[in-house]
Amino acid sequence: MVGFAHLFAGVSLPALAFGAAQQDPLQPFSNLATATDTAERTQFTLADYVDVGEELIANVDDPQAVNAQSVCPGYRASNVQHSTHGFSASLELSGKPCNVYGTDVESLVVEVQFQDTDRLNVQITPTYVDASNESWYALPEELVPRPATVPDASESHSDFSVTWSNEPTFNFQVTRKATGEVLFDTAGSVLVFENQFIEFVTTLPEEYNLYGLGERINQLRLLRNATLTTYAADIGNPIDENLYGHHAFYVDTRYYTVDEQTGEHTYVKSSEADATQDYVSYSHGIFLRNAHGQEVILNPKGLTWRTIGGSIDLTFYSGPTVAEVTEQYQRSTVGLPAMQKYDTLGFHQCRWGYNNWSEFADVLANFEKFEIPLEYLWADIDYMHGYRDFDNDQNRFSYSDTEAFLDSLHAGGRHFVPIVDAALYIPNPENRSDTYDTYTRGAAKDIYLKNPDGSLYVGAVWPGYTVYPDWHHSEAANYWANELVTWYEKVKFDGVWYDMGEVSSFCVGSCGSQNRTLNPAHPPFKLPGEHGNIVFEYPEGFERSNATEAASASAASSSQASATETSTSATSSYLRTSPTPGVRNINHPPYVINHVQTGHDLAVHAVSPNATHVDGYHEYDVHSLYGHMGIRATYQGLTQIWPKKRPFIIARSTFSGSGRWAGHWGGDNYSKWSSMYFSISQALQFSLFGIPMFGVDTCGFSYNSDEELCNRWMQLSAFFPFYRNHNVLGAISQEPYRWASVIDASKAAMKIRYALLPYFYTLMQNAHTAGSTVMRALAWEFPNDPTLAAIDNQFLVGPSILVIPVLEPQVDTVKGVFPGVGQGEIWYDWYTRTAVDAQPGVNTTIQAPLGHIPVYVRGGSILPMQELALTIRDARQTPWALLAALGSDGTASGQLYLDDGESLYPDSTLNVDFEASGSSVRVSADGGWEEANPLANVTILGISNEPSFVSFNGQQVPADYDAVSRALFVTGLDQFTNNGAWGEDWTLEWE
Repeated sequence: MVGFAHLFAGVSLPALAFGAAQQDPLQPFSNLATATDTAERTQFTLADYVDVGEELIANVDDPQAVNAQSVCPGYRASNVQHSTHGFSASLELSGKPCNVYGTDVESLVVEVQFQDTDRLNVQITPTYVDASNESWYALPEELVPRPATVPDASESHSDFSVTWSNEPTFNFQVTRKATGEVLFDTAGSVLVFENQFIEFVTTLPEEYNLYGLGERINQLRLLRNATLTTYAADIGNPIDENLYGHHAFYVDTRYYTVDEQTGEHTYVKSSEADATQDYVSYSHGIFLRNAHGQEVILNPKGLTWRTIGGSIDLTFYSGPTVAEVTEQYQRSTVGLPAMQKYDTLGFHQCRWGYNNWSEFADVLANFEKFEIPLEYLWADIDYMHGYRDFDNDQNRFSYSDTEAFLDSLHAGGRHFVPIVDAALYIPNPENRSDTYDTYTRGAAKDIYLKNPDGSLYVGAVWPGYTVYPDWHHSEAANYWANELVTWYEKVKFDGVWYDMGEVSSFCVGSCGSQNRTLNPAHPPFKLPGEHGNIVFEYPEGFERSNATEAASASAASSSQASATETSTSATSSYLRTSPTPGVRNINHPPYVINHVQTGHDLAVHAVSPNATHVDGYHEYDVHSLYGHMGIRATYQGLTQIWPKKRPFIIARSTFSGSGRWAGHWGGDNYSKWSSMYFSISQALQFSLFGIPMFGVDTCGFSYNSDEELCNRWMQLSAFFPFYRNHNVLGAISQEPYRWASVIDASKAAMKIRYALLPYFYTLMQNAHTAGSTVMRALAWEFPNDPTLAAIDNQFLVGPSILVIPVLEPQVDTVKGVFPGVGQGEIWYDWYTRTAVDAQPGVNTTIQAPLGHIPVYVRGGSILPMQELALTIRDARQTPWALLAALGSDGTASGQLYLDDGESLYPDSTLNVDFEASGSSVRVSADGGWEEANPLANVTILGISNEPSFVSFNGQQVPADYDAVSRALFVTGLDQFTNNGAWGEDWTLEWE
């Protein structure tokens, strides 16, 4: 290190973006790195302290914190102006400014707009906003559009009414007209609006049922005593903490009994509900359009919403069902989700640690050897030249070898997706051979984030010191799109995995501004598998099923921990920031959110808050939008590569509206049963957020998986829209062919999944066109049963498939409820085709030996199906089958959507409707898409007596009847459907 001191002798240092890594200017900056010997060269490793920020105490934990409600004066409304769509008023401080966590804004404007029958907007903004403070309060509509007001909207046509009062200070109430229930009520609290702190409070009913407010790992129904922080963070999936995305949207469901005589609604607590009784529910949604860091503090009686900037822009959605709330939210506000390619519903295999194309070839060969379907292979950062985007390692992933492998992969009907990170390597200016054209082209356009003084912001990620595209720059998206197009000329990928967009940096501040000559550099931590970071962790229960191996791993883990243990000192004092009148402290805002990173410093493991965009916005004001805008730029690039095809993007950091362009995976989870358990509530959250293409790293990302966990998880994930196995560098391999039982379990679950792919695809189309959900909570599909409100250990795929997985080790049964049975719903076992004998609200014990996942079909459903094949291309060429599960009234229905599976705007489509009633199944089709595959068979469940005659369009056909399952199997239908299963309308009858 000493040898590098002369590089900085006498150099005057530019103003850097904030960070603890900004050392004394008189000290050599080379202290930020330590030498690490590699086989190729001496590489510098960033010192671990470069990612250490200030030690702060979260406001919710701080005994010295001031309660704004007790000291702030609130506002008084005046100058009320009514309009066709609502009203506006001036708000003036009602007393002396409190300036508790910023400078009070003395004059505000509140505007209430009835935007549509089912939508209301309440916006509170400063009266005086100009170029000097616009970025503090205004979220540009080109970044996050505001929902529009329809021309004929008015209060008289609204599902809502709004009242307000100045007693004792300004407060307002939003009421649902249909029930008279107050949905949002700020009475009894004061509005606090400062330049770095906003707080508003609403009461909630006892034992309320809230869902959403992500992204975080938690139960489906939010706890009633919790602090929910929202600020995009690169962090490996902790429980109940802020994560990668920002979705300030929640759904509130309330249950009632209704007096038959008066129509009066009486609120019912879910804990006191009786599954045999009748109730009704009403759900509404609330969205806060604000990109700043924020917290929602839940207590048993209400909700406190706090942000560290921006304005109040609340939109209310009247529902009254969860399904309608999510549709209203998507259609009006965040946009409908992108339609996915059909083949993306196949199985995806990935890991960090596939080191060359030969290893990929071995993986592919093993999937084929064991006849496990595989659709996509994914490459983690291993393929990159020095972890640089758009640049292959020419020793292990040369472009000639890449072309040969991908040509073969594509010829076999399979696909490839590489990872692309948000940050870009900046070359070493003293090494002429260290060229990187991607950086050079961006530098020529001057499209990178800056420090406050205008110098380049240089953070650090996998390649070493890095720069960041500034998505506010008018040329940034075009630049990014061009890089994708240019790289595609050498690497024929089929989609993009966009990662690290929180946006992540492995050091605090612009740590690389004076250290570019140290590039490339190793991150300030050991990678998994490196000496001192060997992976020894296994799932819960491993010590019982594999006692000897578990003991050995535990001993080795303890030895490693002792060898790498570092001394720590207890922190007795914290940095506390006092507001300065009229000035914002964006590096250390006076109100400290309970941010997940160590010390709660916003600059830790992220680009610093005062990194500056070209339009003057600081990262502080738009931090959680970085990944969202990177997704949009990636989508733009893929549409340039394939102008007529649907882009396929899976991203980690998302914002409200990201579903228009991308799907999401649950991030860096663990090979733990707890991670598998929470994957269900994660998926259901993103159903609410309008991102149906969701999945998790099956079998877990971090730590080692084991046979039992992977067996169960491969089966569970088969019922998530995005189905991928992925794990970390240094952990044991966990491809499904690694264990014999996992091979069998995976194939068994995939057989069901691939049979249901037409159903999945139809659900995705409905989500894309109507804003419906794919994965559904029981409470949302059966909205009038309060006993279902908290269930998150089972779920529905669409309206018709119920999945009750095993989520704990070393058991061979699972308990599950069968919703609706008290109201006549019938559930059929997928495997036996028999109706389930279940009682309302009762946890039924279900046999579930290892390798078996309980799956049920809802009575009243008709499911179009095809056969299992090793690729989607081949699966789409198999014959069709229908499964008609009759309801208690003897009827059933279903639908099917088909197209070419990839066109952005298909030239032809096909919609097929299925109806069963009166001892017949009728099929009618509409559209120009020609489906050539014939219909092979029809299975009808719930027929009480054996038919004497079965006909297809009037011609008798062979059929078998199972008296035990009461199922009718009709075969030999291919001879009647030579023009395709849906080539013409047909009727199947029995008597």
